[in-house]
Amino acid sequence: MFTSPNDPMATCRIAVVTVSYGSEDVLGPFLNSLGLASLHPLFVVVADNKQSKGTSKVRELTEESGALYLPLDVNRGYGHAINQAVRHLPSNIEFIVISNPDVVAEPGSIDILVQTLSADSTIAAAGPRILSSDGQVYPSARMIPTLTGGVGHALFSSIWPGNPWTRSYRRDAVAVPARRDAGWLSGAFLVARRSTIEDLHGFDENYFMYFEDVDLGYRIGKSGLRNVYEPSAIVTHTGAHSTATDSLNMLTAHHRSARRFLSKQYPGPSRWPIRAILSVGLSARSWLLERKNRRT
Repeated sequence: MFTSPNDPMATCRIAVVTVSYGSEDVLGPFLNSLGLASLHPLFVVVADNKQSKGTSKVRELTEESGALYLPLDVNRGYGHAINQAVRHLPSNIEFIVISNPDVVAEPGSIDILVQTLSADSTIAAAGPRILSSDGQVYPSARMIPTLTGGVGHALFSSIWPGNPWTRSYRRDAVAVPARRDAGWLSGAFLVARRSTIEDLHGFDENYFMYFEDVDLGYRIGKSGLRNVYEPSAIVTHTGAHSTATDSLNMLTAHHRSARRFLSKQYPGPSRWPIRAILSVGLSARSWLLERKNRRT
């Protein structure tokens, strides 16, 4: 059950915020799944980063479900849109579900994650087991990437897939799901305390796309709080509205954000040579993957 944005007496504690960018094909199943994901009323906000002229299908789906439609004049990225949605939440909200729209939440998943947060004040964010559309576990709870690990993965992942840096980066993909602390949780779906999000000023909006969740998890850890992976809560990330046409642009955005995060984490002139090597490695990886895609 969604709490109407027009109801001044709404007293729900849980909000869901998501961002649409031409997501009309997946938004309906996402919104429908929320009704069973929690037994409690939800205040839902859909921020629209890609408005169309005339009546928007995204707007129709949002308003038909009882959620709040938030059109944004300029697309400044995922983190900016989420931050704007959070600013439109009523004051009584305590827990914020941050989600992509191409997700289907399993029954009870939101309540499990909220219970995890409620049981321990040191936990700032909790993330579920995220499955791909074919049922494979997505590595959604990882360690904070290091500069040396980033360099090794960037330089060798395309030509030496079994290298130790890439194995370390991807090892959660084959790990047996178990509740544990993580360096960061995937922004595809997580629940966070509103107080923490506001104390940390939300996502860093300098990341247009990718690594804003890594950065948030890193800052949560630096503040002395915890990110916890709770695999008893399950969601499915379909990725249905991602297209092959956008893949190279997305890869470029990913590498740009990775470069920014590691440069932010390891500043100073003494580390400039390593940052330069990382930049070269990421550029080389982009070039190799682009050539490979052109052949296929």
